[in-house]
Amino acid sequence: MKYISTRGHDKELSFEEVLISGLARDGGLYLPKIWPKISEEDMCSFAQLSYQEIAFKVMRLFTGDTFSDQEFIKMIDIAYSSFDHEAICPLVQLSKNHFLLELFHGPTLAFKDVAMQLIGQMFESVLRKNKLKVTVVAATSGDTGSAAMAAFKNSDLVNVFILFPDGRVSDVQRRQMTTLSRPNIHALAVQGDFDDCQSLVKQMFNDGDFRETVKLTGVNSINWARVMSQIVYFITSAVALGVPKRRINFTVPTGNFGDIFAAYVAKKMGLPIDKLVIASNQNDILHRTLKTGIYNKKTLKQTISPSMDIQVASNFERLLYELYDRQSKFVNAAMDDLISDGKFEMSNQAITKFRKDFLSGCASEELTLQTIKQTLNDYGELVCPHTAVGLAVANNLREDYGDVPMVTLATAHPAKFPDSLKNCISQTPELPKQYQDLFSKNEVFIQVKNNFNDIKKIISERTTV
Repeated sequence: MKYISTRGHDKELSFEEVLISGLARDGGLYLPKIWPKISEEDMCSFAQLSYQEIAFKVMRLFTGDTFSDQEFIKMIDIAYSSFDHEAICPLVQLSKNHFLLELFHGPTLAFKDVAMQLIGQMFESVLRKNKLKVTVVAATSGDTGSAAMAAFKNSDLVNVFILFPDGRVSDVQRRQMTTLSRPNIHALAVQGDFDDCQSLVKQMFNDGDFRETVKLTGVNSINWARVMSQIVYFITSAVALGVPKRRINFTVPTGNFGDIFAAYVAKKMGLPIDKLVIASNQNDILHRTLKTGIYNKKTLKQTISPSMDIQVASNFERLLYELYDRQSKFVNAAMDDLISDGKFEMSNQAITKFRKDFLSGCASEELTLQTIKQTLNDYGELVCPHTAVGLAVANNLREDYGDVPMVTLATAHPAKFPDSLKNCISQTPELPKQYQDLFSKNEVFIQVKNNFNDIKKIISERTTV
């Protein structure tokens, strides 16, 4: 399996090279040169397998000869041994044709753990084999940071620097990052929003000298391994609901577009998905793009679903590459326009293809809170604000998907957002046992200005490679 960049100027790489590189040297994102396929026969056979066994069969199609079968199976088993549910990503039925896919049973209580725990294992193997040390730098809108720290906290081969927007993540999310006392782990509170943090990370990757000096790599969803790992739960949930003998829909609370792009990949591989529903909060750039064909940045709004407070959805570039039939010149033009004008316009052909596979909707703060209350009253399920956005959009689009089952992704444990939920339902969800002492621990983090050179200096001074 070889990988290519969406910008078209980088050489073909192996999975091992893509894993460690993160972002392509030409500024693009990596994708497989061809999409592997899973047959109806494969899907039928998956019904008898565990999550871990399906994960091996699906991801093995992407990893090439990077790992032996025995080694990869062991990695998967170790990665998911830290999850507190036997099914890893269990389904909960809400109504006849509406299901929740719970993705918060990992060590940091969010869907990012599903990929990150495995990425930690893969990095460790590749780095030891090649006698390398690297520096992971990632931007987080709330959950990626703690998931990355948990994945690499015991590694002596990986330095981790997480940039998070100061004051724009929940107290639980912040403390999961700032109370993890490890010499290789660093939390940086940036004066700005998530898009600022993400822009700083991209600048670091585009600084060739700095990238080489600190041996920079990334584990945001710009890293293909993140997307690859998330494909699995779309397949396992679909099989559990009768695929391939019936079709299925997914609603995904969407910020950086990585999770829903993993669902799109599953469809490209052969999973019979009817519609993929993009669920946005008030930062509805993707919803507006689907409606108008124009990707147009607006002022970021701070909401109770902070992990979705994003205007520049990095993984949308991967979809653009597909919508333009893998012609990099159109992707480059769009990205140049986004930088120069804050917007770009899609061709009629590309937007038609976009609308063929996707629906979208957005939820106001009021509707999000109302959905949290309604879901608790109707089904006895307490959900986080991001999941509530997904449920609200899925409910509003019910007529569009008819009798085909809809699976809405529950992306985080409700206890990660106590303030939002307390204001909504007048009770604070209890943190799981492993986090009972979270608010009694000392916090350690570095407050920094939104300044590229200042942050480069901090990382350089604290990196050992």
